[in-house]
Amino acid sequence: MSTVDFGRTAQDYARHRAGFPPALMDRLGDVTGRTVLDLGTGTGSLARLFAARGAIVTGLDPSEELLEQARRSSPGITYLQGTAERTGLPDAAFDVVSAGQCWHWFRADEAAAEVRRLLRPGGRIVIAHFDWLPLPGTVVETTERLILAHNPSWRLAGGTGMYPRWLTDLRVAGFRDVETFSFDVDVPYSREDWVGRIRASAGVAASLPAPTVERFSAELTALIPSAELTVPHRVWAVVARAD
Repeated sequence: MSTVDFGRTAQDYARHRAGFPPALMDRLGDVTGRTVLDLGTGTGSLARLFAARGAIVTGLDPSEELLEQARRSSPGITYLQGTAERTGLPDAAFDVVSAGQCWHWFRADEAAAEVRRLLRPGGRIVIAHFDWLPLPGTVVETTERLILAHNPSWRLAGGTGMYPRWLTDLRVAGFRDVETFSFDVDVPYSREDWVGRIRASAGVAASLPAPTVERFSAELTALIPSAELTVPHRVWAVVARAD
């Protein structure tokens, strides 16, 4: 895949990408008053969920374009530019470090070591994903075929929404009490929002030239028969504790 830059699609990202459902926070428990660092925060969707439950949240992302969108929608959260591997933040400053929909973009060994440095003793890391499911006969299956037609190097097709590799990453880094959970949800989209959401993905506007993205958008719009869609998704998360 060519170089991925989500900053190129920041407006679509903020407008069309459905954030994690609030039910994720129900599974994570009470975070009132906890200090949370959200790595790879993007436009801040996961950071806002933590803040809505009473946490004191900092969001970190390398893309200033995405951070600009995040600041517009959540002024009560501190947003900083930086990378998961080298945050530049103080030791033992956070009760929770989260990474939503982004761990696969990190150098896992370096990011895990950085998270351990940032967490207070007993603090938690939360790695979460919210993925569409390419079930047979769904709009997702059709969409993935079209992405591959325009971007054959895209490697994220055919996913199951499950990431066992991240468990190994955390155990190797010395985290303990590793637990996972998952649940499926159907997400409503309008045709326009689904096309916008797909534009804001790694395989389309974050990596393809603008004329190709325009052609892709027109072709996907023509392939979708209904103005209102129901798209199957899976929430998956791993939670682990620092020594």
